[in-house]
Amino acid sequence: MSKDHGLSSSRAVGFAGSSLVAVGGLGAGALPVGIPYLAGGHHARLGLVCVYTGLALLLLAWWWYGRITRGDNADESCRTAWRTLALWVAPMVLAPPLFSRDVYSYLAQGLMIDSGMDVYRHGPSVLGGMAAAQVPAIWQHTPSPYGPVFLIVAEVVAGLLSSHLLLGVIAMRLVAISGLALLAGSVPILARSTGVRPSSATWLAVLNPLVLIHLVGGAHNDALMVGLLAAGLAAAVKHRPIVATLLIVAAALVKWPAALGLFAVAAMWTGRLEGRWPWPRAAGAVIATAGAATVLITTVAGTGYGWVSALDTPISAQNWSLTSTLGRWTAHLLAHDAVGVAVAEGLWRWAGVLATLVVAGIVWTCRAHLGPVYGLGIVLVAVVAFGPAIRPWYVLWGLVPLAAVAEHRRVRGLLAVLCAGLVLVVLPDGFAADAERVLLAVLGALIGIAAFLLVRLLVAPATPRPVWTVPGRRTSR
Repeated sequence: MSKDHGLSSSRAVGFAGSSLVAVGGLGAGALPVGIPYLAGGHHARLGLVCVYTGLALLLLAWWWYGRITRGDNADESCRTAWRTLALWVAPMVLAPPLFSRDVYSYLAQGLMIDSGMDVYRHGPSVLGGMAAAQVPAIWQHTPSPYGPVFLIVAEVVAGLLSSHLLLGVIAMRLVAISGLALLAGSVPILARSTGVRPSSATWLAVLNPLVLIHLVGGAHNDALMVGLLAAGLAAAVKHRPIVATLLIVAAALVKWPAALGLFAVAAMWTGRLEGRWPWPRAAGAVIATAGAATVLITTVAGTGYGWVSALDTPISAQNWSLTSTLGRWTAHLLAHDAVGVAVAEGLWRWAGVLATLVVAGIVWTCRAHLGPVYGLGIVLVAVVAFGPAIRPWYVLWGLVPLAAVAEHRRVRGLLAVLCAGLVLVVLPDGFAADAERVLLAVLGALIGIAAFLLVRLLVAPATPRPVWTVPGRRTSR
């Protein structure tokens, strides 16, 4: 049996895994309320087992695919990866929302804007109706934290589809896929700029199951943000700093952390300027371009600058992150002192900001060795790790630049292991787990592992056995 057959087998296993995740979502996903669906009781339990069987298959197929394609011709392997991406994404397009209910908030905010409401002053509760009913209670009275670029998209979707909830979910998922397409086209450009094999970067940054289940399955606007950010960095690598600045501003006006990419653009531009004061000149041009673009886009959107004051919206008692956990733990010790509780939580948040600034300072000091894109990835990881809120898909902010340019195989291996672990930590309905659902998830994962081993037993004897390593930098052969 040829290597091509092994490649086809890995792609087929991944497709089966993605299909099981989508089908399982009909019972255990983030289903809309008030619509007759296969939800509750027996269907939810069976759906949860089905989803985790699919996740195990998808993860193992991803790893197998990476092993088989390691060392392939770069351009041909990238094209193969894109075809594989389309195959694995397809089953999720028509699935219900998975692993999060955020897409319902996007649709509600789009309807609010379409109805003339100010999403930076009011939460979805003022909208009422079926769309608002889908938004979790914790966000019902919360203003939008998103920038005007994303709100334009949400308004267009809401205006076209009105209150057709399920079509709205699919439309938002197509928006996420457009961001994924930008990412798939940009990552190889970034990889070539540092000598990383483009196919390996695509495997880690684009074909990654964490990307598929959260950016596509969850229809998160992080897909648009990360896609625009990657496109901006690719434009900077191609010596188009103005285009790069505009793309990164658009990404930042989806979610603000992308604005850190402007430092990378300025750094790359500085390296190509001649004469005196290259850094101030490059930084000044980037700031002026970014400022003008922000004003223009905000004016066109008509949403105002309320997003500036809403940047702390993700902070809530339910968020889990290092600083939030330490804040709650300290607050528990001071439970009898209301002032002390508030001070403790605030101090830990500021400690997180300080830790992020320290990391940024170290990256700045080592910028010549690290490079702008790698340094940006490290800082974005720090923003997530030390921020007041963290979700598995937030990790993708820093993963993408790191996966594109990280030359060391150990770094790439750690990133792959981290992503594999994060794939499994959120239940398909987006809510907290209990003992029964954990057991069902473990059962599903074990079924998936057993099914994968059976496939490997049937295929492996006749196929080459490459070394278990993470695809990385080009090596001589």
